[in-house]
Amino acid sequence: MSGRHAAPSASRPLLKAGVVAAAAVTGPLAITGTAMAAPSVSPESNATWDRLAMCESTQNWEADTGNGFKGGLQFTDSTWSEFGGERFASSPDEASREQQIRVAKKVQDEQGWNAWPTCSEKLGLQ
Repeated sequence: MSGRHAAPSASRPLLKAGVVAAAAVTGPLAITGTAMAAPSVSPESNATWDRLAMCESTQNWEADTGNGFKGGLQFTDSTWSEFGGERFASSPDEASREQQIRVAKKVQDEQGWNAWPTCSEKLGLQ
């Protein structure tokens, strides 16, 4: 009955150790990667506003395409004015990213994520 069972070799224990070592190294990374994959959806998180701006304007904070919506978060002039944006700049596309986010937080506080209906739904903010 020769050939049915192979004699132990020196490489098999090393292979098992390598597999265990690889699992030990990749295991925590997979857990960490999963935890990081779920970004915050808080209106206080600048990352949320960056994600929304990416959807709204490809994160072009100076956007003015002539469609009536301006800046990275695509404000109308009336919304910009109503929520105090004119204290920063006369138009949203002339304001900094930080200034646009400050105004957007006020809009979101009063109107919710529905102020950006398409992108907020697409990003799971609603």
